[in-house]
Amino acid sequence: MRTLLVGLDAACERVLDPLVAAGDLPALAELLDDGASGPLESQVPPWTASAWPSLYTGTNPGKHGVFGFLAFEGYDWSVVDATDVRQPPLWQLLDHHGLSSVVVNVPVTHPARPFDGALVPGYTAPDEPECHPAGLLDDLRAELGGYRVYADDESTDAGDRDAQLDDLRALARLRGRAFRHLVERFDPAFGFLQFQVTDTVCHQFPGDRAAIGAVYRAVDEQVGAVLDATAPDAVVVASDHGIGPYERRVAVNQALREAGLVTATREGGGMPTWASLRDGSLRDDGGATDARGVAAGLVGAAARAGLTAQRVGRALDRLGLADAVLRVVPDDLVRAGSERVDFPASRAYVRSRVECGVRLNVAGREPDGVVPPDEYEATRRTVMELLAALETPGGEPVFEDVAPREAYFEGPAAEDAVDVVAVPRRFDSYVTAWLTGETVAPVDGPAWDHRRHGVVALHGEGVDPAAGVAGAHLFDVAPTVLATLGLPAAEQMDGEVLDPVDPVGVRRYPDRQAVDGGGGDAGDAVEERLSKLGYIE
Repeated sequence: MRTLLVGLDAACERVLDPLVAAGDLPALAELLDDGASGPLESQVPPWTASAWPSLYTGTNPGKHGVFGFLAFEGYDWSVVDATDVRQPPLWQLLDHHGLSSVVVNVPVTHPARPFDGALVPGYTAPDEPECHPAGLLDDLRAELGGYRVYADDESTDAGDRDAQLDDLRALARLRGRAFRHLVERFDPAFGFLQFQVTDTVCHQFPGDRAAIGAVYRAVDEQVGAVLDATAPDAVVVASDHGIGPYERRVAVNQALREAGLVTATREGGGMPTWASLRDGSLRDDGGATDARGVAAGLVGAAARAGLTAQRVGRALDRLGLADAVLRVVPDDLVRAGSERVDFPASRAYVRSRVECGVRLNVAGREPDGVVPPDEYEATRRTVMELLAALETPGGEPVFEDVAPREAYFEGPAAEDAVDVVAVPRRFDSYVTAWLTGETVAPVDGPAWDHRRHGVVALHGEGVDPAAGVAGAHLFDVAPTVLATLGLPAAEQMDGEVLDPVDPVGVRRYPDRQAVDGGGGDAGDAVEERLSKLGYIE
């Protein structure tokens, strides 16, 4: 193997440094310490489903077209997949040069495009993903005694800490074993192995150093085994974003409603739904016996079953519990469960919290737009001024930057983005789509989510560690990988080759190939997993 790219979702210095210092990650420590390494600035928005396509295409979301976990068609949405990615990934560019690749567990790669090599999709793929070439999943399951994309829901839902950690470690081993098997079978020039469990453990066990360390050690063992088995000439380690504690939630739709820009509805459609509440303020604390805790648990259980507000009300009525719930659950949470943003009737709204911004309901662009095109800029300025004025309880601005979308997105897909980008200060606040009585409020209990800076490391032949990686950006990973293979970057890429590797110039590559068989439906199971992490509200 000439170049190995190891993807560690959410890895950052906050997580890695203490584990490396303790000697827990020998394989990664060697790559970090002996190579050129440092922080890797992510994009806005710094979330998995948008950031990994940016990393593997070298382009901003305005070019590749994925801005979050959801793709919107008017007011409707679906979970994104590879058909939404408009730019060619690294392995397709390498195929153009006659080089083969093995790609395992990379998010937003299902269904696979044709190329020389093998691909096993990762996050946002269905439970039974279509691999490339056809029949590969059956081959893997026969070889490994089973293969799966996602964690075990039973252990997660049961809250069994040991079982959850065992399952995440098992997933790490599956990734490593699958990758080594496919490398032996296909003998690729390029390999790309991604670990999602490094992100999952931080969401499931925020701040739990023992749990995080246990999963990272399992990942490090697999990285070491892959390095031994493949002996790559060059290694690139990269994360899509960092992670860390969050202090508060910011209900932007509530602020927009108070300003007369959002209209609420109690009918179907719109956001937020019960799914957004089950992991937030209505979560049972695991041991509360007071009336409020019991009622919250009942409502949370209904949410986990996917019940609408209306169906929850009818069920509670039959059990004689409706009045009790209304008495002890705060008014704003009851309203949040039953009131949603009426997209067609609103002038502006948050569609999805991970988009980091507000979309305007523009006439002629949205199906039932109410903002005339000649009022677009004035309405956008109103929204920007409103968001810029939001403050924390300590009097600090909630957002470090509030800007028009063109400040962050450029390309043919930029029209699909939010119109106003809002970047949380230090990324310590959740931007939510909830309608609640309180615009800015502290989070309940420990919570970790995405931060702007991940990590990058370059090691091996053609890498000058002394050059350093100061100023490294997510968009720089793809052109740097190409340079380690002696290949020019694509002219549409927004990044540059990092200093430790010599650039090879820039050229025009063929456009992205169509996806064989068309798009795939992620299905209810995938939507539920995304919802559990709060990515679909």
